[in-house]
Amino acid sequence: MEAIMAVITNNDFLYNVFGGFTHFTWQSAVMILIGCILIYLGAAKDYEPLLLVPIGFGCILANLPLTELIHVPRDGYVFNHSIQEALGEAGLMPFVEGARVVNEGILDVLYNAGIANELFPCLLFIGIGAMTDFGPLLQNPRVMLLGGAGQFGIFLTLMLALAIGYEKLEAICIAIIGACDGPTSIFITSMFNPALLGPISVAAYSYMSLVPLIQPPVMKLCTTKKEREFIMSYEMLTPVTQRTKILFPIVVTIVTLLIAPSGGALMGTLMFGNFLRECGAVGRLVQAAENEIANITTLFLGLTVGATMTGEVFLTAKTLGIFALGFIAICGDTAFGVFGAKLMNLFSKQKINPLIGASGISAFPMSARVAQKVGNEANPQNYLLMHAMGVNTSGQIGSVLTASVMIAIIGALQTMGVDLTI
Repeated sequence: MEAIMAVITNNDFLYNVFGGFTHFTWQSAVMILIGCILIYLGAAKDYEPLLLVPIGFGCILANLPLTELIHVPRDGYVFNHSIQEALGEAGLMPFVEGARVVNEGILDVLYNAGIANELFPCLLFIGIGAMTDFGPLLQNPRVMLLGGAGQFGIFLTLMLALAIGYEKLEAICIAIIGACDGPTSIFITSMFNPALLGPISVAAYSYMSLVPLIQPPVMKLCTTKKEREFIMSYEMLTPVTQRTKILFPIVVTIVTLLIAPSGGALMGTLMFGNFLRECGAVGRLVQAAENEIANITTLFLGLTVGATMTGEVFLTAKTLGIFALGFIAICGDTAFGVFGAKLMNLFSKQKINPLIGASGISAFPMSARVAQKVGNEANPQNYLLMHAMGVNTSGQIGSVLTASVMIAIIGALQTMGVDLTI
C-alpha cells in the first residue's frame, strides 16, 4: 500500500488522476454534507434561497481536494502575481513564513475583487436601498427609537462573547449577527476577521431566514395577551410628501456620517440606492440596482462566502459558539425591541402595540410580517403591518449605524495603539 501511495504522490499523471481521492478527508465529507444541507434548505424549504444555494455550492467546491479554486485561510498563501509585483520593489520579498506560493483560483479572484475590499456588500446595499420604502417610518418618525432599541442585543452578545474568551475583533464580528443583516455581517467580518467569514455569514443568513420561527416565542414571552390584542390607530400616521422622501436619504447620509464617518461605505450606498428610488428621474438605474446588480452581486457573494467554509476553519468549537451567540443576539434584539416599545408607552399619549418593537432589526420585511401575524393571532381585527414596516426600516438604518459606530470606535482604538487581537 505504501508503494502504491508513493507512486500516486510522486507521479504527476497518477497524482492528477487519483489525488482527489487520496486527499479526501472526513472534514471534506462533513463540509460537503453541510453544503448539501444549505442547498436543500434554500431550494426545497425556501430559506433565503438566493443566498443559501450559492453558499452551499461554494462550500462543496471549496472542500473538494486539489481543485485550487480558492485558498483559505488567506494568510497561508502567497499568490504569484504578488511575488512579481514585490520583486520589482526594492528587492522586498513578500513571503509569509510557512506560506505556499500558488496561482489564483477563480474564486480567489472573486474573493479579492469583492470580499477582501468589501465591494460586494456595498453593491448589495445599493440594491437594498432601491427596494426600501421609508414612507412608513416617515409617517411615524418616533418609531425610529425602536430601531435603536432593537440593536441592544448586539451589545449584549458582544459582552457575552468577550466573557467566554473570544478575541475582541472576533467578538465584534459575532455580535453584529444580531443586526440580522447579512451584508453588514459580511462587511464587518471581512474587514476585521476574514477567517470567520464562512461561519458568521452562514449564521447571519440562516437566522434571517428563521426569523418567523425564532421571534414569535420571544415576542409572546415578553408580552401579555392584552398587550398583543391592542389595536393601533392609523390616524397617528401623518401624510408624507415626495419632497420629504427625496430629502430623507440625503439628510440621513449627512447626519449619520458626521456621527460615524467610517461607516460611509455602508450608509452611503444604502441611502444612495434609496435616493435613486425616490428622486423619480432614474428609473433605469433603479431597475438595475433592484435586479441586475443585486442579483449578480448576490450570486458572486454567496458563491465566494461559501467557498471560505473549509473544514479547517468551520469545524471548530469556535463555530458552534458563533451559532449559539448569534441565536442569543437575535433573541436579545427581539426582547429589547418589545421592552423598548413598552417603555415608550410609559411616556407617550398615543400608545403602541409592543409587538412592533420586535421589528427593529434589519430582516426586512420578514420581521414586520411576523409582528402582523402574532398580533392578528391575538386579535383578528389587528392590522399592525404598516406600523411594523416603519420600525423594520428604522432597524435597517439602526443596524448600519451601529456597525458604523463600531468601525469608528475600532479605528480610534487602533490609532491609539490598543491591541485588539487578544
